[in-house]
This record gives sequence, structure tokens and C-alpha cells, in this order.
Amino acid sequence: MAPPRISKLTFGRNSSPIGIGQSRPTLSWRYEQDDSTEPNWTQKGYELSFSRSGGNPTTYQIDSGENIEIPWPKDEPPLSSRERVEVKIRAKGETGWTEWYRETVEAALLDESDWVASTIAPDVKPPSNLTKRPFYVQNTFTLDSVKGDGRIYATALGVYEISINGVTIGDHVLAPGWQSYKHRLHYQTYSIPEGVLVQGNNSIEVIVGEGWYSGRLTWLEVCRNLWGEEIGVMIQVEVGGKPVATSGNGWEWSYGALLASELYDGETYDVDIGKPNQWQATKTISLPTGTTLIAPEAPPIRRIEMLKPKERLTSPSRKTILDFGQNLVGWVKVHNVPAKAKMNECITLRFAEVLDKGELGVRPLRSAKATDKIFLGDQGLKEWEPKFTTHGFRYCEVTGPASLLDGYEDNFTAVVVHSDIQRIGDFECSHAMINQLHRNVVWGLKGNFVGLPTDCPQRDERLGWTGDLQAFAPTASFLYDTSGFLANWLHDLSEEQLKDNQGVVPLVVPNALKRSEEKPLPQAVWGDVCVITPKDLYLAYGSKEILREMWNSMTIWLDKGIPRGENGLWHNPRNGLDPRAPPDDPGAAMTDQYLVADAYLVAISITIAKIAETLGLQDEVKKYTDEHRRLRKAFQDEYLASSGRLSSDTQTAYCLAFQFELLDSSHLQGAAERLLRLVTRDNFRIATGFAGTPGILHALTQAGHLQVAYRMLQEKGCPSWLYPVTMQATTIWERWDSLLPDGSINPGEMTSFNHYALGAVANFLHTTVGGLRPLDPGYRKFIVQPRPGGTITNASVHTITPSGRAAVSWTLKDGVLKVQIEVPPNTTALLRLGREEESVGSGKHSREIKYRAEGVWPPPRYQTPFAVPELAGTDTLAE
Repeated sequence: MAPPRISKLTFGRNSSPIGIGQSRPTLSWRYEQDDSTEPNWTQKGYELSFSRSGGNPTTYQIDSGENIEIPWPKDEPPLSSRERVEVKIRAKGETGWTEWYRETVEAALLDESDWVASTIAPDVKPPSNLTKRPFYVQNTFTLDSVKGDGRIYATALGVYEISINGVTIGDHVLAPGWQSYKHRLHYQTYSIPEGVLVQGNNSIEVIVGEGWYSGRLTWLEVCRNLWGEEIGVMIQVEVGGKPVATSGNGWEWSYGALLASELYDGETYDVDIGKPNQWQATKTISLPTGTTLIAPEAPPIRRIEMLKPKERLTSPSRKTILDFGQNLVGWVKVHNVPAKAKMNECITLRFAEVLDKGELGVRPLRSAKATDKIFLGDQGLKEWEPKFTTHGFRYCEVTGPASLLDGYEDNFTAVVVHSDIQRIGDFECSHAMINQLHRNVVWGLKGNFVGLPTDCPQRDERLGWTGDLQAFAPTASFLYDTSGFLANWLHDLSEEQLKDNQGVVPLVVPNALKRSEEKPLPQAVWGDVCVITPKDLYLAYGSKEILREMWNSMTIWLDKGIPRGENGLWHNPRNGLDPRAPPDDPGAAMTDQYLVADAYLVAISITIAKIAETLGLQDEVKKYTDEHRRLRKAFQDEYLASSGRLSSDTQTAYCLAFQFELLDSSHLQGAAERLLRLVTRDNFRIATGFAGTPGILHALTQAGHLQVAYRMLQEKGCPSWLYPVTMQATTIWERWDSLLPDGSINPGEMTSFNHYALGAVANFLHTTVGGLRPLDPGYRKFIVQPRPGGTITNASVHTITPSGRAAVSWTLKDGVLKVQIEVPPNTTALLRLGREEESVGSGKHSREIKYRAEGVWPPPRYQTPFAVPELAGTDTLAE
């Protein structure tokens, strides 16, 4: 038997080792194994080798079992700007060493003095309240030699795309993304492909659009120029580590075929205008005061998938509509664009997520036009796609030449766009509708992880709502490697919270809702993201760094950001979405909002105490443990009867009480019985608000009602998770009834069909149905405990942990439960099957036991002492 193989070496949380922004990045490595791998393998030590240009390798041998966030050796010099170092790693177990694994890390521009480029813009006054037309900048530079690697360092106040000698550089879209521009501006490092640069004259051209920096954002009256009025770009081209072309004096600008390109409204392109030909001198503009240039750890936005139309439809008004079969985010690429046959002929593409009586359902887009136009020219185009917009859609209405529509299968492609985070997890089971639900969760994540975690990708919003991410982060981090993506967003959150808002976490990050210098109102659940999500990332990836980086954010929120009453509880919380709230007032929740806010307050106090212990901050451990004890007692005095009954007698209240361990042992039975009565009284349909929904199935399970949790999961009447599946949903909806049973769209404004928060239910699928959840941070030890229920007879789940692939699959037949598990090297699994418990090491294991499901299936319905037949409802169990 052989030791495992090291399959990946990462530097910090960077998705690529090229152009990292840290001089002393931490190192982490992952393993892979097969049937020939030594079982029960644990790391006893490792050897690191660093090879720098012109010097001998330096080697370090360390006796340690750690493989996550290993510090850069203290005797190894830090990386300098542009420096490349080959790093080799091998690890030893009981019987020998793994093979060497090699990776080259390259630093970006680490010092401000490395930048000699300036930010350039057109030498004209931009319009204040209108869209800004995209512009081009260009320059030529001469190379005596093309020896040495070519690099481009680039960023923009806006969004950009670069080409050299007619070749597009990089595969990023919408670069540099969206960030908190007052504090941090991302820049990208691009490798120039071999053969692009030539000896002699070279030309560089950059297209620049308004993007998030100054483009239209939100539905509010003042919605442009939120960070600045002038858009610009900064470019530094280097060969062999020396600048050869830098934006500044001598650059020129012009308009071209792009007439408009807006995030919400779409793009307009005129083929006849073609390439720019009237060039003028650019001017230099300044970055926002206080902005620091950052090489982000978050991966770039890229084109990820291509989908062809599934069907061509004709609407009642005789419009042609292409159905791509999947609600997605991106755009439509048009192939074989013909020449115009008459004056002002154009192709118009309009987008929507659903149909309304056979026509595009555009009302939920509110003021977003979601329309692309291509004015045809005397010459055709091989293909066209927009530069600086995205749409959330399944359906595309097309008007244009008949020849284009007749060949729709070949002439139109949907381009799926999102941040290029790595897929690491999945789930499948014997229940077809639950499988579709899980696919909807994945597609909802993809559509809303575009640069930062947004709440909806289609209407005039698309903001980084803090509460939505707080609910969904555990699910997201199981399915995708979100370590760099979410850490980057949390850093923006921390900057705005601490520097702009006196410790208060904004509702959205970046704070596009801010219209004055006043700090935002504190919001429970939403603001608590600064504590809960770093904890969730630590649990998923074992990263203590994110806890250190967010420590000030956490403690200031708890100590100063939350307004308190005399008893230490919340003074003026605002939160809540409820399935029974009217569409035009989603904040009208059933559960006492103070109770919800205070439950979260108790929870984050103990979370901070545990984080302090992890970071070795003993004084803070005592401080926040004592705080938690006081707050928990205050919560019980305020809201809890000795019987276990809560003052707000709702599903959400009991859900939070179980989830956050707010009950003493004497309260548990009464609270469990009360939760059971509420759920069965509501015919197993969801009656939790925004705060309670992610945890309701977990709470039922904790309360000893596993089969009731499965019954709620399998419910398909509205409101339920499977109701949208019955309505052919392919993503998670914002409202349980975004589409009404008759196929009409919910009358409220808040009616997105791609809104991931309610997809947090997938965490129950992964951890309880599949039976895989971390016990120690980073899955160094994890629990395998599938708990079959309902009509599900088999399931499989896996995720790639920081140490390698962990997987569980099980089948239940004739009272026999068969389980197969995979444990990655250097980890252990605690296997709990029925009443049996054992610890197993790495490798593949099979177990088989007699199994009797917990509880009765189907669980009995609510029984009332009064004769009210309508309470029985209709049986809508999804088998």
C-alpha cells in the first residue's frame, strides 16, 4: 500500500497562485487517495522546499499533523513584488513519504510605489444623471525584445476588458468586480500569452464601462454615481518585471460601437459604427480618497457554461421567445449576425425569468429594462455578446431578421456567468422532487454569486444583503469553495462597518443604500453576519485567519453596534420575513421581532466566546461567556414560561430556541410538544419567517420529531420547499408563492424567482439526510450519521474538505441500512449508526445494520378537540 498523493497546494485563500497579494501567505494542501492507498493514514510531519531565482533551495522539516494554514516559515524571506518562488511539499506518515508536489507562487504588486500607472479617463465632463457611454483607450509601445514573461496589472473605476495586438487578454468578465470603492479597489494580474507581444510596435486597447462604480444601482431616486461620477482605467504592462506601457500621458480615448452598457438595462451596440477612429487625449483622475489597491483572494467572474435553447415558443402577441430550460444569470450570445436589409434594422433581446400568460413576465424586474439591442450594419458579424451587463432569465424574447430566428438552435447561446468558485459538494437521493430542489439551490447560488453574494440577479436590486448570506453560508460552503469569495466580501463589510458606520453592519455590502453620512439603523439577523459567517467559514475550512481578521468587527458589533435596553437585550430590532406576510409588506412577521433579535443576540455572544477561546484570548473568553450567561437568563425571563412555552407561540420562536440552545432541560419536552403541535396544525407547511426557515427542520430533529421534519420537507402544498418544484421552478424563489397555483405572478413587488436564502434547507439534506457534517473545524474530524426518514430509501452526499474528499452513501431496504463512507487522509470520522458509534480512519468503509426509522411514517395529523374539519386540509405529501 502507498501513501496518499498531495493533489493541491494553495497559498492563503487565493484561487490562483499567480498575482497573490500577500508577502507571507499561509500554505494548505489537500490529499487524494484510491484503492491502493494506505488506510488510516495520518500525517506525522512534512517537508517544505523553497526555490528562488539565482539561489539554492531552502528546506524545512516540521513534525506536525497540520495541513491547513501552515505559516510561511519565519526564516524564509517574504515574497517581494513580482517575485516567483517554486514551493515543494511532501508529507510523511508511519511508513514513509508522499511524492513531492510542486507549485509556483507569484506575488502581485505589493507596494504602492510599484505602481507607475495613472488612472485615465476621457477629457470630457460625464453626464450626471444619465448612463455613461462605454469608451475605448489605446496606446502603442515598442519592445526591443520579447524575452521575459509578460504581465498586465489592471483595474478600473468601472469595468474593463483589455486586448493587445487584437488579442483579448484573460478570460475575466466584469473585472474588477464590485467592491467597497471608498476603501478597497481590486486589481487583476494577467499573464500575456506567448506570441501576443512582438518585437517592435505593439498596440493596447481597453474598453471601459460604468459598471457598479457609477452606474445605476437600486430602485431609489438617486441611484447613479454612488462612488464617483468619472469612470476610468489604470493599466500597467510589464515584460521581465519592467514596465513597458503604463496608462497616463500619451494615451488616447474614443467612443466606438458600444452605445450603452448598463447592468440593469442591458447593452446597445451599433455594428455600423465599428472600431473607434476619432481619438483624443485622455486626462488623469484620482482614485477615491482612502482607497487601497488590493489583489483580491476572491476568484474572478468568468463565463462558466453554455446552454442552447430547449424550445422556440410563439407568444399570444406573436413574439418569438426562446426557452433555455433553466433560470440562469449571464447573457445570450448571438451567432451569425446578418447584415441589415433595411434602415435601422436591429436585433432586440428581452429577458425574463418566467412567462405571464404566454408573454415575458417582466413586471418582477421593476424598472430594470433587461434589453439588449444590436443595430445591424452593412457587414454581418460572426458573433456578438455584451461586455458589461448581465441578465437573470430563462426566457429570451427575440425580434429580428427571420433568417436568424429560423436557425435559432445554432444562432443563440445562453452564457452562464458567475464567480469562478470551485464546485466541491453534491447531494442526491431516491426522491426526484427533492433532487430537483437541490439542483435549484445550486443554480440559485450560481446566479447570485457574481462578484459578491447578491439577493437577486434580475431586477433593479442585485445587492449584497447581509441577512441572506448569513442564512445560506453553510450550504454555499459545502457545495463550493467559498473561502476566498466570502472572506473578500467580509473584509468589505468590516471596512464599511468600522470606518463608515460606527460599528453598525450595513444591510447591504457594499452599502449602495447609503444616501447620507448617518450610520444605518442596526438590524438583528442581518448585522449578525459579521459573527456567524466567519464562524461558519472556520467550521467549513478550518481557517483561523478569518476569525482573526473579523475579530474587531464581531466584538464592536456586539459591544457597541447593537442598541441595548437595561436588561442587555435589544432595544429596537427590525427584522423578519414571513410566508404569511402580505406581498407588499414582507416585514409584517408573525413572531415577536424582539424575541428573534434577542435569540440571535444570545447566540452570537457564545459564538464570540468560543472564537476567543480558539484565538487564545482568555480574558475575552471570560468576558463573553459571562455575557452569554446573563443574556440567556434575560431571554428566559423575558420570553419563556416554566412549561417551555414561548411568549411568541410560533414555529420560528421554537426553532430559534432549539437552534441556539436557549432552553434548559426542564423546558425541552414542553417546547418540543408545542413545536410539534404548531407544525402539524399548519399541515406540515412552513410558517417560519426569514430567521426561522433555515433551522426549522434541524429544530424538529433536535426536538425528537425526525419524521415530522421529513414530512415538512416532502410537503408540496404552498408554502413549502417543493411547491415551487411542482410549478417547474429551476431556482429558489424569493417568496414561497412567487408563482401562484394558477400560473400568475405574485402581485407583490418582492417577487424574484432566483433568491438563494430559502435554499438553506440544503444544509439539512447534506447533514441529516446525507449524514455528513463537520465535528472539528475543517473536517479534521467529522460525523457520519445518516438518519433516513420519510419515503427516501437511498441518498449520497460528498464534499471536498481541506484534506480531501469525504463522502457518504446509504440504502435502506427491508429494515437493513447499508452505508458506504469515504474518509480523506489525515482525518477521522465518527460513525453513528443507530445506537452504535465508532471512530474510523481514512479510506473507504462499509457498514450494515438493522435499522428502524425514528418515529411513525407518515406522522399523524393535527387533532383538535373541536369539530373544525377545514383544519385537516388537503393531503399534499410528495411521495
